[in-house]
Amino acid sequence: MGGDFGPRSIVQASIACLSATPSLHLTLVGQPSLLEELISGQAAVDRARLTITPASEVITMDEKPSQALRGKPDSSMRVALELLRDEKVQACVSAGNTGALMALSRYVLKTLPGIDRPAMVAAIPTQRGYCQLLDLGANVDCSAEHLLQFAIMGSVAAESLGIVRPRVALLNIGTEDIKGNQQVKLAASLLQQARGLNYIGFVEGDGLYRGEADVVVCDGFVGNILLKSSEGLATMIAARIEALFRQNLLSRVVGALALPLMRRLQADLAPARHNGASFLGLQGIVVKSHGSAGVQGFQSAIQRALIEIQEDLPRRLHGRLEDLLL
Repeated sequence: MGGDFGPRSIVQASIACLSATPSLHLTLVGQPSLLEELISGQAAVDRARLTITPASEVITMDEKPSQALRGKPDSSMRVALELLRDEKVQACVSAGNTGALMALSRYVLKTLPGIDRPAMVAAIPTQRGYCQLLDLGANVDCSAEHLLQFAIMGSVAAESLGIVRPRVALLNIGTEDIKGNQQVKLAASLLQQARGLNYIGFVEGDGLYRGEADVVVCDGFVGNILLKSSEGLATMIAARIEALFRQNLLSRVVGALALPLMRRLQADLAPARHNGASFLGLQGIVVKSHGSAGVQGFQSAIQRALIEIQEDLPRRLHGRLEDLLL
């Protein structure tokens, strides 16, 4: 029921995913009358694989996590997480209030042994492919021990995507050992000592986009600013290029010739294609879709959840955490 566009785009994305993945079953949690109305407007819906679980309350996008946790026991978000806890579904995907989703996930699902706080991770495009960046905003203040936990979880997440011995780096203001605050320096010492972790040292922001690491670790304050700044920069550059191609007749001719390449680049870097941040460290799979995501974006979030189900990511994380932390 959450997100900037409400359930309409979520219903459309769900039906598209069912069509693309014959083995997929989806449960929509929310107000049955509204959901049934939206489903009825779609063609060729396989209702055997699409069910509705009622929830009478909705958590608004500006609601405080504490209010969502204590004041709305029958919210669509909480009911969805309880379905996951009770093993009636294998993953939960939401476009709703991020703070509320994190608070409810920790309360309903609990964290894996050895994990103090879950972390948000998402794939960031680089010159060499993609980099897993975490934390993206779930934890504003982090200790060195938290960053170590994030590094381990990010490494396992990268492995689940087919990367062998992922290169793990700490985001810093320089690559020299003397650079950075005390928190980052302590985290570097812990990562150097972690068995089985391919820690390569510090990386700067430009190094992230050059693809110098497969996993980049930082606290949620830095990670969220980096992510939002990157999205804004990409949008600004695209707008500037489009404006240049429209300046005069010659520019329009050049733009027409470059259009196929521009569309390919735009498709590769489109935020919707990479939508879906995982909450790593929970005893269950939870994927947070961007609140402004449309149909294609929410489809990407569902696909991210499918990958984590297929890789049984929480079990893999638990095994690695036992080896490295416990």
